[in-house]
Amino acid sequence: MDRIKVESLNDEEIEKRGIRSWGIWEKEPSEFDWSYTQTEHCYIINGSAEIETEAGSLEIKEGDYVIFPVGLKCRWNVKDRIKKYYDFR
Repeated sequence: MDRIKVESLNDEEIEKRGIRSWGIWEKEPSEFDWSYTQTEHCYIINGSAEIETEAGSLEIKEGDYVIFPVGLKCRWNVKDRIKKYYDFR
């Protein structure tokens, strides 16, 4: 997926970025359309979702650090109840 970035972070990097001080968002299994008006950085605490874009689909899951770019239009398919830390920039 060329627009959405996914990384794996170790505990040291999570602390360095202050991720555990970010807001928390949770969602039960569902499907919905979403459009990003700001860049979102998030860290998946647990659960999983498939993100569908014009370029294809991507699965995100526990332990993924994900960056959704401003202007992205996508469809979320939450497969397992998801919980994430998030920060809009």
